Amino acid sequence: MSTPSLPAPGHAPRLRDAFLAADFTADGLLDLLGAPAYTALARSEIVPALRATRGDGVLPALVRLFLLQQPVAYEQARAALPVEECLGDGWVVRDGDQVRATVDVRPYGGPEGQDWFIVSDLGCAVGGAGGAAGLGKGVVLGVGGASTTLAGITVRTPVASALDVGTGSGIQALHAAQHATRVTATDLNPRALDFTRLTLALSGAREADLREGSLFEPAGSATYDLIVSNPPFVISPGARLTYRDGGMGGDDLCRSLVQQAGERLNDGGYAQFLANWQHVEGEEWQERLRSWVPRGCDAWIVQREVQDVTQYAELWLRDSGDHRADPGAYAARYDAWLDEFEARGTRAVGFGWITLRKSGSDRPSVVTEEWPHPVEQPLGESVRAHFDRQDYLRASDDAALLADRFVLSPDVVQEQVGPPGAEDPEHVVLRRHRGMRRATTVDTVGAGFAGACDGTLSAGRILDAIAQLIDEDPVLLRDRTPRALRLLVEEGFIVPAESASSG
Repeated sequence: MSTPSLPAPGHAPRLRDAFLAADFTADGLLDLLGAPAYTALARSEIVPALRATRGDGVLPALVRLFLLQQPVAYEQARAALPVEECLGDGWVVRDGDQVRATVDVRPYGGPEGQDWFIVSDLGCAVGGAGGAAGLGKGVVLGVGGASTTLAGITVRTPVASALDVGTGSGIQALHAAQHATRVTATDLNPRALDFTRLTLALSGAREADLREGSLFEPAGSATYDLIVSNPPFVISPGARLTYRDGGMGGDDLCRSLVQQAGERLNDGGYAQFLANWQHVEGEEWQERLRSWVPRGCDAWIVQREVQDVTQYAELWLRDSGDHRADPGAYAARYDAWLDEFEARGTRAVGFGWITLRKSGSDRPSVVTEEWPHPVEQPLGESVRAHFDRQDYLRASDDAALLADRFVLSPDVVQEQVGPPGAEDPEHVVLRRHRGMRRATTVDTVGAGFAGACDGTLSAGRILDAIAQLIDEDPVLLRDRTPRALRLLVEEGFIVPAESASSG
């Protein structure tokens, strides 16, 4: 199907001013709609928002026009917008005595309270892909859960250069523009690049270097300090929808993206991806993912969810609206998905995050873990701290650990577990309440050690004191403790006092 031409960004600053004057912002939406109607938008349900915008006023008109895809009276539009410029640039079209939006615009709050606007195809501003059915192969989505997840886990230290691979509507490029001197954004879909240009202009951000092409090909031989990608990671039979279907077999697109990222990173740089991967008969998923990690890179791979092949097929058939099609056609497409999985020996599909850091080490740290539990976003600082701790542990032998001083992370609490009224707990749990919200069980020595970590005494001196209290040989205690000490450091329960004071 043919796709309409997109607006010109020439008068985007004036449109942005009109939005801000009307409080057409994330906070303004929440105030107008109320929490139930606002959160319903994430489920692609617009009826509560339609009811909340029945009245007159500039803000209700803008919400109905640009977010809910409803026509508004020309006079209402003229009161809310520089309407003739919007007509001339193509943001809206005239339909008798009404105007209609040509694109969806969703207010989006930046991490430091910025008022941003994500521009996408009509029907795609709320609920991710909920309205994408029937809009054509090159449809461009707005903000979804995957987009915000990647934005939240990305390391946000200032960098000279950043690359957004598969930019879509430009949300990752918009975030990167806040802390990268130069931002390059690529996409196989030329319409996505046009939408990214609109998103950046309407959000008041610097322009990015926009390049058309697949994966790293448009970037040439350039290298970057930060690479991010929310790629078309869906493992599907074919390439029906550009935004989600990569067109390679199985999880080959995600594998290629990860494997090729190493040579595109500057020393110390990060590459961060969302990905899907196959769980194949006779192969551990952890080993499959480890084989993707490029030489010279540390990696942290987190599996957040696993679906069996039937759940996975149904999820993406609903995403594309096939469940609303002819039952026979739906069944045939469902069959095609299962045929694809059967041919590849795929029994399930994992979803998660992959972060690479270009360390250049000949002893790379590759951590794979399953973590379906709630986390606290944003996690970018937790990701950076994870790799800092890997550097520290790699450089510190047991003697160095025992000679160093540590402090307890400020978010750690102790829980004692056992039957009510018992004199002693069955075990002690240390729990972190920030970031990944980890918990670990420790023995009496571990609990006492953590409690004494205030940066004053070395780890060895603390163990000597504990040995005296529990009447144990201090040499034996020093010999058996470093392994547990490494775990406490690796998971961030304790941190070296020097790095804590400098951070």
